[in-house]
Amino acid sequence: MAPAGLKFLGTAGARFVVSTQLRHSGGLVWTLAGATIWVDPGPGALVRALASRPKVDPARTDVLVVTHRHLDHSGDATAVVEAMTKGGFGRRGTLLAPRDALEVEPVVFRYAQSFVSRRGLLAAGSRHELAPGLFLETPLAHDHGVETYGYRLSAPGFSAAHVVDTYWLDALPEAYAGVDLLVVNTTREKGRDRRYLHLGADDAELLIREIRPKLAVLTHLGMQLVRARPEKVALAISERTGIPTVAARDGWLLPLDDLAGAARSRGEAAPAQAPAGE
Repeated sequence: MAPAGLKFLGTAGARFVVSTQLRHSGGLVWTLAGATIWVDPGPGALVRALASRPKVDPARTDVLVVTHRHLDHSGDATAVVEAMTKGGFGRRGTLLAPRDALEVEPVVFRYAQSFVSRRGLLAAGSRHELAPGLFLETPLAHDHGVETYGYRLSAPGFSAAHVVDTYWLDALPEAYAGVDLLVVNTTREKGRDRRYLHLGADDAELLIREIRPKLAVLTHLGMQLVRARPEKVALAISERTGIPTVAARDGWLLPLDDLAGAARSRGEAAPAQAPAGE
């Protein structure tokens, strides 16, 4: 069984960082309880997986999760299904997405949806078993303009939450409480602007302060965060909350069996300058 880990194939958030590829948009790949779970493969996801070191083999994906039907989260979704099922000749795996992402405006083409062994719908309060003892739960609907869900992952001895794109909701801290690892899509410096429906670093700090995970990770970084040096933003949150907080970088592999050690090593590896040309 492969070691438990979380691979950041991309850390881009929102239109401008994705369209310029200042940060990549490959999504996240969890390896947990013997399962490989690819979340939100945006444009270029297959290229980033195959160029990654160590390489992420798309054919070994067991579960594809699309949290909502925006391009930066789903641009390569059909391509991942094709890869994980050998073009439909090896029917296998699980596809999870909101109803509107599969039926209203399909981000996985309808012909490819039949290639997987199981198709499940994400909904408020849904719970899906991905492998023996490994569960994905979507506690509540997010406020993001289209049907959108963050998720919790739980396995024996480990739990994580990924708070994806949303306007601030007072229910967020309780919905994602009690986890070891908290991943927060942090697109802007300041949230609470309904023109954007994204969390800001101030929102992320409040979540981290309330939930108090062993480690918090900022990702899905918009242009404001890229320019503000996300490592510096994360360090400031760490200092104010007392919770180790880091900013993900493209290609980073986070080992899940030693979150404290990962926080230390990630902090030591943080660059001294802004990643403007990444």
